[in-house]
Amino acid sequence: MSDFKPSPTAEPVNSLSEHVTLSLESYFNALQDEQICNLHEMVIQQVEKPLIQFVLEKHSNNQTQTAQTLGINRNTLRKKMQQYHLI
Repeated sequence: MSDFKPSPTAEPVNSLSEHVTLSLESYFNALQDEQICNLHEMVIQQVEKPLIQFVLEKHSNNQTQTAQTLGINRNTLRKKMQQYHLI
């Protein structure tokens, strides 16, 4: 998914949901009539990796605290970290 950069005159976006919607609109507009497949998987991967990275950084790479903040099991966190080549 491309990085969405709103114009300086755009209304401020307040929620994560609004950011996602704007990014998806931009993505679909860029593709025009091209067929889209596996959108759900692509979006999850595009969001999940930076989410894990961000929370890890906030907790100084403490996996237990990161897992608690994310609401997932520490073993699940480690599996996802391996999946995204974060360890």
